[in-house]
Amino acid sequence: MNTLYDIARQQRFTLLEIEEMGGELTPELESKLEIQAHQLEQKSIAYLEVISTKENFNELINAEIKRLQAMKKANDNIVNRLKDNLLHAVKIFGDFESGLNKFGTRKSSTVEVEDVNQLANEYKTIKVTESADKKAIKEALQSGIEIKGCEIKEHLNLKIN
Repeated sequence: MNTLYDIARQQRFTLLEIEEMGGELTPELESKLEIQAHQLEQKSIAYLEVISTKENFNELINAEIKRLQAMKKANDNIVNRLKDNLLHAVKIFGDFESGLNKFGTRKSSTVEVEDVNQLANEYKTIKVTESADKKAIKEALQSGIEIKGCEIKEHLNLKIN
């Protein structure tokens, strides 16, 4: 069976033949058009089956990802709880060894800021992000205003009913 590209190419050639004959549709050309339409229908159905299968498989993958993320979160919670229990034991009993492992504590510090807006500028890092206001640009372009480097591009998206 031909690919969609081949079917479309054959259709263009057949239409060119019809044009060259002044628009006359011979029984042979009519038969070619019918065959191409039938091939297009079969190929489209085959494509839809593959699309449906892949979309369903992606749903299964997403469900598996969620399941694995939940499992990872549960494992992270267990690890954190066990580490907290060991820290609590070290706080109560002091540093200790168990086999080849040594349990103890070390100090670390973090800076916590309640309200960034109340800090002096010397203690702030200001990040500026610029982005295009595409909605305003589209409205301006549609109303006839020219904006350098901007244009509205039309796209054809597949619709399957």
